[in-house]
Amino acid sequence: MKKPAMTLLATGVAVALSLTACGGSASSTSSGAGSNELEGLTGVFGAKDFSEQFILSHITSQVLNAHGADTTTNTSVVGSANVRTAFETGQFAGYWEYTGTSWITYNKQTTPIKDKTEMFKAVKDADAKKGIAWLDPAPLNNTYAFAVREDKAKELGIKSLSDVAKLPASEQTFCVESEFSTRDDGWPGLRKEYGLSPDAKVSMLDTGVIYTATQKGQDCNFGEVFETDGRIPALKLQVMEDDKNFFPIYQGALTVKADILAKYPAITDIMAKVSPKLTTEVMQQLNAKADVDGEDPEDIAKEWLESEGLI
Repeated sequence: MKKPAMTLLATGVAVALSLTACGGSASSTSSGAGSNELEGLTGVFGAKDFSEQFILSHITSQVLNAHGADTTTNTSVVGSANVRTAFETGQFAGYWEYTGTSWITYNKQTTPIKDKTEMFKAVKDADAKKGIAWLDPAPLNNTYAFAVREDKAKELGIKSLSDVAKLPASEQTFCVESEFSTRDDGWPGLRKEYGLSPDAKVSMLDTGVIYTATQKGQDCNFGEVFETDGRIPALKLQVMEDDKNFFPIYQGALTVKADILAKYPAITDIMAKVSPKLTTEVMQQLNAKADVDGEDPEDIAKEWLESEGLI
């Protein structure tokens, strides 16, 4: 995905926010749901710079507009830190965040919480002190993972990372991003946790290249991926179960400014009909429409909301 913990690009928030906002307005989405409980709500919903976030931003804006709001989206800001800054300074009304990112990156906690319910509560409580409200999360978990070709997994008889650790060193070949290669919740910690071979071969590639390299199986058998990425099913890759729960939980949820939510509490009920439908599998399918089929995120959001009877 380029994930929540992606390398931050040195792009100023002020410059990024001056770019034209991408996305829908009330006129394009108000048909469908017929209520106006959010009349008077305006603002911009932001997104980090990858397809999943674009889609989630449009889903949010469109469904709220269908209930009387007049919001837009901005998918032009580059870098997680810049999006968070834009949100904290009030330039965004809200955006979708991931529990692991907020806990580790923004709240400076170095020890992840293994239980997703406890993780969410901890993040919600920590961010509440900053005037940030977390709505109930979606089931999707956009965490790190390792994937292998489906036929290769069948050939090797593997389903989990513990199975991978039992393979001969010659089969333990991995493609990872440069950042992942040094992160505590990346390669060093993973190798130690699962007892991977000290002779395992590790190739460092760009994010997008890892998927195709893993599918080809020449540079590596196992590629570092993000669980909700649409290229996983499109390339017939199989995710290895993280059976020791090593990777942090990156459960997605809409975050909004607490004062906005206090003024428009109906946001909670409206999004409670949306978020539970966004499973990891559903998000993979939506992301594939953007990253594999080349569809526009705004159109993907509208089509999905209509298919679910939400607008």
